[in-house]
Amino acid sequence: MPAVTRFTVLPLVTGLAERRQSLRSAIIITAFATAVGLTVVGTQHQAVLVFVAFAATCCLWTPMTPLTDAYALRGVSHYGLNYGPLRLWGSAAFVVGALACGLLVDVIAPERLIWVIATLAGLSALASLGLRTIDGLKKVDVRQRGRSALFRDPGFLGIILASALIQGSHAAYYIFASIVWKQSGLGGLTIAALWSLGVLAEIVLFAVSPRFTLAPAMLVMTGALAAIARWVITAQDPPIAVLAIVQLAHGLTFGLTQVGTMSLMVHHVPGHVMARGQGYLAACSGIVAGLASILSGAVYARYGQGVYYAMAAMAGSGAMVIWLARHRVATAPADHPHSAASGG
Repeated sequence: MPAVTRFTVLPLVTGLAERRQSLRSAIIITAFATAVGLTVVGTQHQAVLVFVAFAATCCLWTPMTPLTDAYALRGVSHYGLNYGPLRLWGSAAFVVGALACGLLVDVIAPERLIWVIATLAGLSALASLGLRTIDGLKKVDVRQRGRSALFRDPGFLGIILASALIQGSHAAYYIFASIVWKQSGLGGLTIAALWSLGVLAEIVLFAVSPRFTLAPAMLVMTGALAAIARWVITAQDPPIAVLAIVQLAHGLTFGLTQVGTMSLMVHHVPGHVMARGQGYLAACSGIVAGLASILSGAVYARYGQGVYYAMAAMAGSGAMVIWLARHRVATAPADHPHSAASGG
C-alpha cells in the first residue's frame, strides 16, 4: 500500500498543499492523521479491517516525506543552509530506531509493537507544531505556472528519472541482501553490522557534503558510477572483508545521489512548486522502485546473485539520463534565481 499511494494519492496531496500555499499546515495535518491512523490500526484484529485502516493511513503517511523535503529545501533556499547536515539526522534516527526495535522485539510481543510505532508517530505530530512558516516566498499563480510546467521541463524530468533509476537500483539489495548473507552463513550480529556500515557511511557523507565542489549533476553521476561498481562486485558474492568495504559505498550510491538530487531540485525547481516537484519525484521513485522490486524477484528466482547485474544496468541507465540532461540542469530557470551558496 505505501508503494501504491506514492504514485497515486501522494502527488494529489502535495499538489493540494502547494495550491493552498500551506506547506506547514499540510505537514501538521498529515502527521496527526498518521498518528491517529496507526492508532486505529492497532485497535483492529481482523485482517480486512487492518488492511483498510492501514491503506487509509498510507494515503496521508507517505506524503509526509516529500512534504518535509519540500519544506527543508525551502529553508535551504531561503536561509542559505546546507541540505546534507540537515538530512543526516534522518539517517541517524534510522540507526537508533533500528537498534531500539531490535531490542524491543525481544521484550514486547509482536502484536504490541504497533503501539510503539503509533507513539513515535504521535511524537512526530507534536514536533510538527514547532515548524515555522517560511516567509519571503513570492505569491504566484500556481494554477497557471505550476500544474504542467514541470512536465514540460526536460531538465526536471531528467532529474527525477535519473534519481529514480539510481535509487531504484538498490531494490535487490534492500530485499535480498539479508537473505543472501544468512544463506552464506553470516550471523545476525554480522548482518546488522553490515547494514549499519552503510547507514553510517551516508551519515558521514551528509556531514561533509557542504565541502563538495562538484556540480550537483556530477554528484549524481558519481553516485551512479559508484552504484554500478558496487552491484557488479556484490554479484561476485565477495568475502566478508570485501563486503564490508562495499557496504561503505552506500554513502556514495544512496547518500551522494540524494545530496546531488536535492541540490538540483533546489536550484532548478521554482520555490512555489517545490512541493509539487517533490511529489513528482516521490511518485517517479515509487513507480521505478516497485517495478525494480518485481523485476529483482523474478531475476533472483532464476539467477540468484546475478540479480545485481540488472541493478547495475539500472544505475547505468540513471547515469546516462543525468549525463544527457547535465546541460539543461546546469542553470536555474529564469523565474527561479538563486545565490551560488544556496543548497550547499
